[in-house]
Amino acid sequence: MKEMWDERYSKQEFVYGKEPNEFFKLQLDKLPVGSILMPADGEGRNGVYAAQNGWKVTACDLSQEGRSKALQLAAERGVTLEYLVGDFGTLHFPESSFDAAGLIFAHFPAAQKFHLLQQVDHYLKPGGYVIFEAYSKQHIKFQQQNPTAGGPKNVDDLYSTEELMQIFGHYKVHLLEEVEVKQEEGIYHNGLGLVMQFVGSKPV
Repeated sequence: MKEMWDERYSKQEFVYGKEPNEFFKLQLDKLPVGSILMPADGEGRNGVYAAQNGWKVTACDLSQEGRSKALQLAAERGVTLEYLVGDFGTLHFPESSFDAAGLIFAHFPAAQKFHLLQQVDHYLKPGGYVIFEAYSKQHIKFQQQNPTAGGPKNVDDLYSTEELMQIFGHYKVHLLEEVEVKQEEGIYHNGLGLVMQFVGSKPV
């Protein structure tokens, strides 16, 4: 998996673009500025956006090439962020240390998904927010119609309302929906897709 992402991110262009995910941008702009954890941040478009808006950003990803691109983008935008390389399951942060977490197309392997999302919950402060967008299990149909729709090909790596509620069901749910979106994110997220969108705050 690491090799696949290193190869993808080694391209000169930013393969998902340099601009933040629209849902992430919309939801982040509603929150008071603080510290944010960005697992699977890839080339950094979302973490850099948060840093541009005053957030203290801790990003991570499997890919060293992703980190290099993220730091390049941060330098272009005149901001800094901490960016760690490694499997999210092997990275450790203090309990209750972040005000928010951005999970944008963070498609973890099915066998690790629940554990890693529970780790995100562990690292959030009481009252902290999760901003989540990733492909729905029903997105498989869109992939079959459009090869550039993006996302994992294994349905078990995709998400459902029930799965999100297994992890974040004790949160205050501000938004939870399965929605069709028109994607224009670089060369790998294009055309119609079906995503799960969730915003929730951890109980105080």
